[in-house]
Amino acid sequence: MAAFSNPLPVSQARPRERGVDWWLVAAAAGLLLFGLFSQFSLEGGRWGGGFAKQLAWLAVGAVPFAIFLLVSPHAWRRFGTLLYLTNVGMLALVLAAGSRAKGAQRWIEIGSFQFQPSEMAKILLVITLANFFHGRRDALQSPKTFALSFLHALPILLLVFRQPHLGATIVLFVIWLAVAVGAGVPMRYVFLTIALALGFLAAAYVLRIPGVFKEYQMGRVQGLLGGDEQKERFQTSRAEIAFGVGGLTGVGFLNGEQKAGGFIPEQDTDFVFTVVGEEGGFVGCLIVLALYGLLFARAWWIMFRAKDPYDQMLAAGVLGLLAFHTIVNLSMNLQLIPVVGLWLPFLSRGGTALWLCLSCVALLLNIHRRQRPLLF
Repeated sequence: MAAFSNPLPVSQARPRERGVDWWLVAAAAGLLLFGLFSQFSLEGGRWGGGFAKQLAWLAVGAVPFAIFLLVSPHAWRRFGTLLYLTNVGMLALVLAAGSRAKGAQRWIEIGSFQFQPSEMAKILLVITLANFFHGRRDALQSPKTFALSFLHALPILLLVFRQPHLGATIVLFVIWLAVAVGAGVPMRYVFLTIALALGFLAAAYVLRIPGVFKEYQMGRVQGLLGGDEQKERFQTSRAEIAFGVGGLTGVGFLNGEQKAGGFIPEQDTDFVFTVVGEEGGFVGCLIVLALYGLLFARAWWIMFRAKDPYDQMLAAGVLGLLAFHTIVNLSMNLQLIPVVGLWLPFLSRGGTALWLCLSCVALLLNIHRRQRPLLF
């Protein structure tokens, strides 16, 4: 009997593109469903209002999703300077002519359309930083390269900080470090930078350095340390009640009393996880956490398996962005850190935030799809 043999030598076998990472798709889709159900519940089971807007934003999000899915990641390198100038220009326009709400100037309004450039600035910074490090890949061990990468990110950080938006500024800072780690800079630079940043924030709080923390932000820190439940700790104490009422299996979909009474401010954005906790209980929270775990595990796997250093940097930046948002949001919901105005990926209400999440997943899928497969 003739033995089976490969008709082509291994060196001549044509590698094919990988297929879709269905685990990543499943994780993102599951979180989207939890987000839509939570927003529907917040509307009292009605199809209008914020829930209808979220559906419309999801439909519009197909555009950035398609762009980041279909355009080769390496194509962005040809437009690095243009993307960087666009990023700076949008953020400068916010300070010059943006609309104000709740003491902050963060949005650009065109008719009834409202856009928050600081959100898209995050993925644009991932791309331009990856371009920066890729252009200096022979000098990644040099402290000069690390310092210059910070100068690359600094205008973006300052423009967002001026809005003011301390939470988004910290996210952009984390993105810088995440892309740097993905590029392969010495970890001692990263750890030293984190230590200096934490030391500066601690000193700014203790010494009341002007211009760093607003009064309401100081109150949030004091609330974590034991403030008045009717003032500094109002949001977190009501969140604690919602999780406590939910118990093991929750009170049931649409039956949340904390939600129905409107007792938790910003529950559709910063504290949307309390809807899951009250109506889905510990089991519902565990499912959501498992979906986030799967999302981040697949993002890490895509980064780890990427053959091209540029793809690794992009994946590292996206992973740092989404993971930091999730960890900070869940931690403040559970009173582990002071309240920070950061939304929960895929669950919180907001068009620009949702488009950013969809863009990040599409970019990861694109990187995965273009990797050389194993020959066995």
